[in-house]
Amino acid sequence: MATAAKGYFRRLSQRLTEDIDDLDTKEMVAATEAAGVRPCTDYVRGEEITMVGRLRTVSAGTRGCTSGMEAELWDGHDTVTLVWLGRRRIPGIEPGRTVSVRGRLGDRDGAKVLYNPLYELQGEP
Repeated sequence: MATAAKGYFRRLSQRLTEDIDDLDTKEMVAATEAAGVRPCTDYVRGEEITMVGRLRTVSAGTRGCTSGMEAELWDGHDTVTLVWLGRRRIPGIEPGRTVSVRGRLGDRDGAKVLYNPLYELQGEP
């Protein structure tokens, strides 16, 4: 019993003192693995992809596209920019939300991008 208590307190103290970004990264990597999808870094341009991640930013009317909405999706490894053309707002697409997306990976100015991806909201916001 004393050994189990020591182990519990050791794990608790690690979690309390560990960097929040490291914890967030570990959580997202675990979610990606649990969903059975490959990390974003494994995909190449032109490939049909499925990705699970957390929305870091969401904005409308950026990069000269006044009739679109963009979001940055992070899976714990890398980010992909999601672009919905003709949309100014999508209910549930907000920073901090975990989503699953599917689409064909493109390239915009050297960055990975998905245009009009299919999406599914995961869990509670």
